[in-house]
Amino acid sequence: MLSTVTVFPAKPITAITTIENPKTLILQQCKTSKDLNQIHAHLIKTRLIHNRAVTENLLESTAILLPNTMDYALSIFDNIGEPDSSAYNVMIRGLTYKQSPHEAIILFKKMLETSVEPDEFTFPCVLKACSRLRALSEGEQVHAHILKCGFGSVEFVENTLIHMYANCGRVEVARRVFDGMSERGVVAWNSMFSGYMRSGCWEEVVKLFHRMRELGVGFDEVTMISVLTSCGRLADLELGEWINGYIEANGIKKSLALMTSLVDMYAKCGEVDTARRLFDQMDQRDVVAWSAMISGFCQANRCREALDLFNEMQKYNVDPNEVTMVSVLNACAVLGALETGKWVHFYIKKRKLKLTVTLGTALIDFYAKCGFVDSSIEIFSKMASKNVFTWTALIQGLASNGQGKRALEFFYLMQEKNFEPNDVTFIGALAACSHAGLVDEGRSLFVSMSKDFDIEPRIEHYGCMVDILGRAGLIEEAYQFIKNMPIQPNAVVWRTLLASCKAHKNVKIGEESFRRITILEPAHSGDYILLSNIYASVGRCEDALKVRRQMREERIKKTPGCSLIELDGVVHEFFSEDDGHAHLKEIYGGVEDMMKQIKSAGYVPNPADARLDAEEDDKEASVSHHSEKLAIAYGLIRTPPGTTIRISKNLRVCTDCHNATKIISKVYNREIVVRDRNRFHHFKEGLCSCKDYW
Repeated sequence: MLSTVTVFPAKPITAITTIENPKTLILQQCKTSKDLNQIHAHLIKTRLIHNRAVTENLLESTAILLPNTMDYALSIFDNIGEPDSSAYNVMIRGLTYKQSPHEAIILFKKMLETSVEPDEFTFPCVLKACSRLRALSEGEQVHAHILKCGFGSVEFVENTLIHMYANCGRVEVARRVFDGMSERGVVAWNSMFSGYMRSGCWEEVVKLFHRMRELGVGFDEVTMISVLTSCGRLADLELGEWINGYIEANGIKKSLALMTSLVDMYAKCGEVDTARRLFDQMDQRDVVAWSAMISGFCQANRCREALDLFNEMQKYNVDPNEVTMVSVLNACAVLGALETGKWVHFYIKKRKLKLTVTLGTALIDFYAKCGFVDSSIEIFSKMASKNVFTWTALIQGLASNGQGKRALEFFYLMQEKNFEPNDVTFIGALAACSHAGLVDEGRSLFVSMSKDFDIEPRIEHYGCMVDILGRAGLIEEAYQFIKNMPIQPNAVVWRTLLASCKAHKNVKIGEESFRRITILEPAHSGDYILLSNIYASVGRCEDALKVRRQMREERIKKTPGCSLIELDGVVHEFFSEDDGHAHLKEIYGGVEDMMKQIKSAGYVPNPADARLDAEEDDKEASVSHHSEKLAIAYGLIRTPPGTTIRISKNLRVCTDCHNATKIISKVYNREIVVRDRNRFHHFKEGLCSCKDYW
């Protein structure tokens, strides 16, 4: 007989008939669906199922406490003759928590239709369902019912209203509810902080926190995490350090979440070394903490350290999440670390991770910056959803790889697919016109920005137009364009024109461009070198030497060239005339042999690109030891014949290295890809994709 079946060793089910509080027995002992079935059967047999309290607690077990029993709970609920508000509350709560918020709202509607009066516990559950669905209209109707029923001043109802409005994008309404509260506990303040954060209103979080302190309201860990996150976004180091000091002064135990927030705040405020010290002090580090630190290194442009930390993370067997992988892909893109980036892509495919918009866009950008635009297009085509940033990444990637016409094809396709370009998209499209020599197309796009898309051109767009005109040899038109700009041209715009003057040997406007640069800011070493090269290109050697002497007299130091090459997943860094590499003797031996080979093929060193303080006899050695030549030589030594050599450089490729690399590609029958600060140079069989213009 069922009444004698023992479900739990300690007590037989028959005990339920003698226990005064059957809720305790059900909640404590019902662990599985099998247990539930037996208890339910016993309740039916003993007629305890007609006890409203017993039935509601059985509902709570099935609807909330046990997994995969929602249908069972609904069958019990449907058999209750006249369920009251408590029964409805249990079911609405269970449906909301078990990812059926739509059904929860329908049940609330049924509750009203059957004239069951909701109580103050009904509304928070329904509002959470509205919040999850972002069902603003339904949420507003629930709000009206709350006011009608007289629960508008119940604090936990108001807290849920704040959350609902904020989650539905109506943070200003959430604030009105917050301001109208007669009493506000820390939960209400945290709900408002959360709402502002969800809407990206970081400044409002900080303002509200200052108001909280003025009113003397105590705050908790949740508050501090919200404010620290906002401090990181705003680079508000002062407030972030105040919170850290408060934690130390009050002896607050730093939880994993709080420590991670501190690490993230310091990293985003540029205090990466402080962030690393805190990170190293953490007893426990989850994927969020690792991701925060890796992201911090990336944002500080310390990408090698980001990859080193990622390798360390793998040794600790911490699985990366999407945030980690996006940061690592960004670091790989900057360093040209193709193999590491490919590993991340392989990991995504192996784990069958969803190619989200953010992750897919990062992959597109990574492959494009490593010169693999076909891979970028392949990923783009596989993405189920895209946004304007995805299209922009592809357009910019194609443009920087010298595929301007193809970039413009995607620019127009983007509009056909009803994606409206933003200001950054236009920078990519204008750059495409520049690389492809499409002057008229560039002019048309520039006008279209404000005329058709209501986008006011920024200084970057004006710079792109100067580049388009300058590359095409329209130096005078580019000069007049700058003079007629409605905004003040900056040094970058004039520097762009100066570079074009160097390519087209225009001394007069080159001198004027240099003069304008020096008025706006201290000229860089590259500006002097460009002017010197303009003079040299037209045979004014004395003027060229005079500019070089001026550099020495004013102690203007050239930014050291730095080139990176990735071999077997390890990024090697070279500086001009490097003396710190572990394989120094082997590398310089390789450079010497390489220079002999290309000289035999017609290479003539250009002493103008030697370091400024080099003696006449040392100039040839100086140019042969530029960072990209060291990196290429190392690549020739360490890779099999026929392997493509990929280099990333922090500066513009100089004339000498450009000419030398063309001949190296022919002599050694190698494809060499060099990404400098401006563009990609694909060297193959003695030719370059940039057609010798840079």
